[in-house]
Amino acid sequence: MATQKTAASDLAVGGAEEPWGDAELAEVRAELEADVARVRAELDELATDFEGLLRNPGDGAGDDQADVGNANFEREHEISLARKSAEVLRQSERALERMDDGTYGVCESCGGPIGKLRLQAFPRATLCMTCKKKQERR
Repeated sequence: MATQKTAASDLAVGGAEEPWGDAELAEVRAELEADVARVRAELDELATDFEGLLRNPGDGAGDDQADVGNANFEREHEISLARKSAEVLRQSERALERMDDGTYGVCESCGGPIGKLRLQAFPRATLCMTCKKKQERR
């Protein structure tokens, strides 16, 4: 568990927002740390499943094309889930790092405040709403 290096009240907030309170930031940190633990467990389970599949892929004898196609679809789906989980893990760890170094709440694109309410709703956010909308339009 990372130690909090920056005071909650020193983190960026939107113009009309109250500064972060210690309890508010602790709640967001706990949520992110729980996400990290959950996703790591998911990825470990997926890795174990993949290892088992690689050790015993089956010989394919007697499988028709539908069975093979279904198995390939399921494997691709699991790989896609693993990629998404790995991205959530990366984002959550990055948010915790930003809390520690004092940049949590600062938009990585324009340098303005992301907004405390936005971060409470989506703790992994790295862009303010204006920059996020611009990014989605591209």
